[in-house]
Amino acid sequence: MKRALGVSVYPDHSDVEKDKAYLKKAADCGFTRIFMSMLEVTDGKEAVKKKFQHLIGYAKELGFETILDVVPALFDELEISYDDLSFFHELGADGIRLDAGFDGNKEAKLTFNPFDLAIELNMSNDVAYLDNILTYEANKPFLYGCHNFYPQEGTALPYDFFEKCSVRFKKNGIRTAAFVTSQAGIIGPWDINDGLPTLESHRHLPIEVQAKHFFATGLIDDVIIGNAYASDEELEALGNLNRYQLEFSIEFTEAVNDVEKTIALNEQHFRRGDITDLMARSTEVRKKYKEDENPAHDNEQEFQIGDIVIGNDAFGKYKNELQVVLQPHTDTRKNKIGSVASDEQMLLEFIKPWTKFRLKEK
Repeated sequence: MKRALGVSVYPDHSDVEKDKAYLKKAADCGFTRIFMSMLEVTDGKEAVKKKFQHLIGYAKELGFETILDVVPALFDELEISYDDLSFFHELGADGIRLDAGFDGNKEAKLTFNPFDLAIELNMSNDVAYLDNILTYEANKPFLYGCHNFYPQEGTALPYDFFEKCSVRFKKNGIRTAAFVTSQAGIIGPWDINDGLPTLESHRHLPIEVQAKHFFATGLIDDVIIGNAYASDEELEALGNLNRYQLEFSIEFTEAVNDVEKTIALNEQHFRRGDITDLMARSTEVRKKYKEDENPAHDNEQEFQIGDIVIGNDAFGKYKNELQVVLQPHTDTRKNKIGSVASDEQMLLEFIKPWTKFRLKEK
């Protein structure tokens, strides 16, 4: 399944022209999804319709898919029914996210709405909610899953719980999404906004590291920025992200030589299938660079987790093999050429047998 980037906008807490400028910048950076909150709507049906039609119409011109976040109270406020989703179709929306659940049969029926609106479910529960809906023969192409975000510091999901919840959706082939948080955004649905991540461990990380982590899990198809407005630098960083393989930022040592830099940055790396706990070995490069000299440097210290090392001239047939250190060890036949950026070391556990990865200078 293709992977997408998304942004969130909160029309009842923001200026429409600022929203439009934000969407234009995001579109230029390759974003294609919008999470649009309707949780705070109190303007009356016609005013709401006018505001959202205008913004969603502009988003459509930019190529966005828009999912509206709705709650039962909204239906009462606007005097509309779950049995007739024409109001959301008239707004131009591509789907609605159900903040509250029903009996399973109701959700399944909604996926057969005549407007082909996607029905997005809350993924942040480790219960058989999805299984129940699928039992009622839901229209799976129109069924999405999206995690919650958590505005209060300390309240977002721990990773192991997130994983259990996500596996329930991924094993059934459901399109999945989760939220990362901007370190610049201050707009969300509520008056508390300590960031809007799905995972608590992400709350204070650079936004591109959060996204790398979600994509590395293989459990999340779409990564959405929860708060608005992300900075231009954050949007560009996500836009430049490799969504389909791990790409580690490496901080080089001063003594790194040209051959080592070329091996590190210009080659497609993958971990050998017959793995060891000590390091992840990228062995094909040693064949290509077997004739290139590589004198020893930075080879007498204990290598630490996340260090990148390359075999030097003393390493015989293993000269110019690249390794990512997974356990501390010493070996003077290897040169330390740099280290994975400290805030990305959480990604090392996702280098599995045969995992493809690249290195990029930080």
